[in-house]
Amino acid sequence: MANSNLMSSVTSEPQAKQHTAFTILAVACLSLLFSSCSSKTYTGTLTEKCVAEYKTAEEKFKAGKYYSVKEDLDEILQNCTGTGVMEETHFLLAETHFHLEEWLEARAEYGSFINFFSGSVYAETAAYRKAVSAYNLSYKDSRDQSNTMFAIRDFNRFDAEYPNSALVDSAWLYLDSLKNREAENEFQIARLYYRMEEPGASAIYLKEFLDEYPKSPRQKEAIVLLINSYTDMKEFAAARLYLERLRSVYANDNEMIANARTLDEKIASEEKSLEKKLETERKQKLKKRDDGV
Repeated sequence: MANSNLMSSVTSEPQAKQHTAFTILAVACLSLLFSSCSSKTYTGTLTEKCVAEYKTAEEKFKAGKYYSVKEDLDEILQNCTGTGVMEETHFLLAETHFHLEEWLEARAEYGSFINFFSGSVYAETAAYRKAVSAYNLSYKDSRDQSNTMFAIRDFNRFDAEYPNSALVDSAWLYLDSLKNREAENEFQIARLYYRMEEPGASAIYLKEFLDEYPKSPRQKEAIVLLINSYTDMKEFAAARLYLERLRSVYANDNEMIANARTLDEKIASEEKSLEKKLETERKQKLKKRDDGV
């Protein structure tokens, strides 16, 4: 019986080793299979791999899959330096942000692209869309005037660098809109000062407004408000100077002519009131002198 058990043990040991080896081999094969299924296998060069990945990303972009293509493009930028696809990839990433209306990221990417690839055939488009991105940032938050200034600067630079571009007319339209937006902000500040009964501060802003933004639709209101500011400060000569400007510039505007008459009457009334006040004060001083006070 002992010999029988011993033989059984001897014969089972090789079988156990064989089973273990088979198990290890099977696991290794499965791991290799899953590994090959879970990642792309490229048999060519790194350049060929990167070109293939870029083409795939480009097809996604054309299909409007902007969110997923961003990750693909970021990966290409990290791994494909020197393979000839960096220029197109960088530009396509900026375009992706632009289509997603991620204006801050789009402006940054276009700016970076221009710095690295200033001679690119895409540089003109990048410069224009960088400015458009800044414009949309400004529109998104009108309280932040720095974005308006960035957009004006971007469009002016585009106009200077690409004067013959087919996009110049469009850039000028954006610039006019930005100037009006900037003007509106300045006008509102001036009006706020006037409402806070600070006509001096209001007059300062309004004079600059009239000089800086001659095309603003707020020009009429600004002149009227400036006349009122000078009248409130009892600076009647300055008020009448701008009253004449109002009559001259808007001689064919019946509403403005009517406003001018009203303002003229206000100036005369305020001037008369001031004269009465000064005369009363003069008489009081004379009386005090006569009384020996």
